Amino acid sequence: MKFSLSPRFINELPADPEEGHARRQVRNACYSFVKPKQTKQASLVHVADDMMDELGLTQEDVQSQEFLEVMTGNKVLEGTQPYAMCYGGHQFGNWAGQLGDGRAINLFEVEHEKQHWVLQLKGAGETPYSRSADGLAVLRSSIREYLCSEAMYHLGVPTTRALSLALSGDDVLRDMMYNGNQAYEKGAIVCRVAPSFIRFGNFQILAARKELDHLKALTDHTIRYFYPEIPTGTKEGYLAFFREVALRTLDMVIHWQRVGFVHGVMNTDNMSILGQTIDYGPYGWLEGYEHGWTPNTTDSQHKRYRYGNQPNIALWNLLQLANALYTIIEDVPGLEAVLDEYQTQFEVRYIDMMRSKIGLEKQFQTDVEIIKELEENLRLVETDMTIFFRELALHRIGDSIERILDKVTYTPLTNEHEAHGAWQKWFQKYDQRLKLETATNDERYISMNAVNPKYVLRNYMAQLAIDAADEGDYSLIDELYTMLKNPYDDQAEYEKWYVKRPEWAREKVGCSMLSCSS
Repeated sequence: MKFSLSPRFINELPADPEEGHARRQVRNACYSFVKPKQTKQASLVHVADDMMDELGLTQEDVQSQEFLEVMTGNKVLEGTQPYAMCYGGHQFGNWAGQLGDGRAINLFEVEHEKQHWVLQLKGAGETPYSRSADGLAVLRSSIREYLCSEAMYHLGVPTTRALSLALSGDDVLRDMMYNGNQAYEKGAIVCRVAPSFIRFGNFQILAARKELDHLKALTDHTIRYFYPEIPTGTKEGYLAFFREVALRTLDMVIHWQRVGFVHGVMNTDNMSILGQTIDYGPYGWLEGYEHGWTPNTTDSQHKRYRYGNQPNIALWNLLQLANALYTIIEDVPGLEAVLDEYQTQFEVRYIDMMRSKIGLEKQFQTDVEIIKELEENLRLVETDMTIFFRELALHRIGDSIERILDKVTYTPLTNEHEAHGAWQKWFQKYDQRLKLETATNDERYISMNAVNPKYVLRNYMAQLAIDAADEGDYSLIDELYTMLKNPYDDQAEYEKWYVKRPEWAREKVGCSMLSCSS
């Protein structure tokens, strides 16, 4: 197993002079060297073949003992120095100070076919940033992260990736719902992959500690390698950098809203500086179309990170990044202009995205009203978001609406139901609007199905895979992984997954609400 190593981060940025896992406040450094924990009896569960190819690995490589040992932290690859990153962040709107990689360890950076990748283990043991935690992860959360990373990629959503999922062979004590019921679970390790795992919080901690030389060094490093069209070392360059981060973040959130994804924990330390979805914890996809839904039990009271609020939270997080960058830019109007542009662009891009979901290519002012009424109707009774938009592609002008409503609502709608009348009126407006389009029915069907997935990783599906894996059966992990590679295709062999959430899953732990416990 050979990699072309390219340790840019640790070569160019300051290291913590102290080594080891001892908990501490790490100052004047961007990372700490740390070795992963040795495990009892590691075993490989699954390897993402797409990511394997991206890294130039072969089947022989991933079946080797060396691959298993390196990807579970039991062997440090020759010539590498694993490290944990130092960062801070706002958690649920409050400044939390130093956070850092408490259970993530970056193994090394590699280059392959002009692409740069960082390989990182999640759940490989303690670091200086673990605080009171053990730095480990359990199988259920690791399966969710592994499957979701790759599912999001194939949906076209900017995201970190996953290479491998393994059992550590150790038991890990967890309180799954934070209700005092601790139990031992199977330990697991995911190898995550991304061009970089730098977060908003990496900049925040340096600004908070007034380590401005290091903040400039980190900013210049990020620009040099990930925003190379921008000059480094100038106020104008830093403003341009912030603008690009904001636009990438906006692009990511628009995609979340498009596919009905709810992150669940949009703390600033969970925001990638590259505008990629990062840290898959208590995430979920909308079952019923509900702007107020969050999958996170910790957020169940205030619902800060609910589906409908994600664009606003992304803007709030960008404001915190702006506050950090202000210390080296000192240009309030320039930073505010970027935040204002985010707001303006979101309004435009959201409507454009919704037009694409309902098959409208031309732009009319009345489209805003049609979209607003559609969203109101979707909330009148519990209506499956994924299935609704997929079925809408089959609608033809003048069709009866019963076919769609029967398939997408969780409660049958009679003609006397208020929602039924509202849908009748909406479809009449929609039919009139479709008459203004020039695309054929087949063309509209193809364009709508290209943005409205047929298959997403619903929580109950992930939970079924978890339950089977707990019994040593990993076949469902492979089935879902394979299906989710082509989420926009019909895939007749997977039609059983194109259904509304089953009633047994409505209140089941892991299928509706989840905690941050992993």
